[in-house]
Amino acid sequence: MPIIYIDMDDVLCDYSSKIVEEKNKFPENPYPQSVPGFFRGLEPIEGAIDAVKHLTTQEDIDVYILTAPSTKNPLSYTEKRLWVEDKLGYEMTTNLIICSHKGLLKGDILIDDHASGRGQELFEGKLIHFGQEGYPDWKTVLNTLPDLLEWNLS
Repeated sequence: MPIIYIDMDDVLCDYSSKIVEEKNKFPENPYPQSVPGFFRGLEPIEGAIDAVKHLTTQEDIDVYILTAPSTKNPLSYTEKRLWVEDKLGYEMTTNLIICSHKGLLKGDILIDDHASGRGQELFEGKLIHFGQEGYPDWKTVLNTLPDLLEWNLS
């Protein structure tokens, strides 16, 4: 059964816009992500919640959220877990993996906004570079997955 990993920051939730917003409000803080509540308060990326819900209803794939923690905010572990429950339901929290080196995991697809930096370049499956040419949004990703996995996304 194919395994799909989905990154959180700038794939499921809008991390970059919140960083800019917080830096504008508090320019003296070089690490806005260090503020308690930052991660739990992130807004979903357009189409992300529906896409994950659709993928998790497929019986012939395993879907996991794979996110790296913020070393500037030890609360990021808890807040990311709470974000998943808030937006996707408690059941999805059992499929949350928080890991600083994404290349250590085995799977078929990694959907991530970065191609390197957290082990993405060492991931043995296919990297979908989200938000870039070829995969600009969730609609495109969902339309592309069946061809990548050679399976029918109903």
